[in-house]
Amino acid sequence: MDNTEQVQPEEISREQKTDHHRTVIIVGASSGIGFETALRLLGRGYAIANISRTPCTLGHVKNYTADVTDGHSLEKAIAQIASESELYGLIYCAGFSMAAPIEYAEERDYRYLFEVNYFGALRAIKSVAPHLKKRGGRILIVSSMGGTFPVAFDSFYSSSKAAVDMLVKSAEMELEPFHIHVSAVQPGGTSTGFTFKRKVYGDEENRDYSAKVKRAAAVLADMEQGGMSAGEVAKQVADVFCDKKPPLLIQCGAWNKLFAAANKILPGKTSLYINKKIYKQ
Repeated sequence: MDNTEQVQPEEISREQKTDHHRTVIIVGASSGIGFETALRLLGRGYAIANISRTPCTLGHVKNYTADVTDGHSLEKAIAQIASESELYGLIYCAGFSMAAPIEYAEERDYRYLFEVNYFGALRAIKSVAPHLKKRGGRILIVSSMGGTFPVAFDSFYSSSKAAVDMLVKSAEMELEPFHIHVSAVQPGGTSTGFTFKRKVYGDEENRDYSAKVKRAAAVLADMEQGGMSAGEVAKQVADVFCDKKPPLLIQCGAWNKLFAAANKILPGKTSLYINKKIYKQ
């Protein structure tokens, strides 16, 4: 079940307004953070084009079907949106997660994860950049605190998000001369249906890691479902996207900002020790 926060029309009307109807592409606005972000940007006067395999059910959102692991279909959808509207920006929300030990993880699974989390974001940036260079604009990738703090037995997810953060830094450096700002928002545990879509390996697949994977996956699920709402994260995403001088990387919530700051000070082994305690390893 997806516990996304529903924003009512009166709440949308209190959002910061804009005086334009420029189009923002949201990759993954059919649910979760992407859905809530679409709500907030609609309330701020933007036109929203959703790219996903399943449509976004919000009124006034135009849907385009594409699979982020298929570069051709994603590029084609972005090109079509750009030809039909005044394209202003891109927000990439697609993601995939798996709980499995490195030793026994199947190659097809972790390659698929990277296709969605990293290469999908890369394809989206590459495809949208030529269109945004004409007038400038914004690119925002929804990353994760998992790229800063490794998630136990979700190592591929953490690795992909760390790679995404570096991609964002590099893209900002390259695209800033064209008046395109690139940012990443790093949520921590967030209460969405993403928790229940995670691929969790079973006992036979995990073998001698079975008990540890179970504990880590349970802690992670509790952390997410007891964490920030999708609406709270989406508000930060919308705020950063609309900021005249957006930050390069920003964490969602005071605790995550504190953890990120502490991570810069603590020795690496201390940070790993804390993570082991969090995930009961």
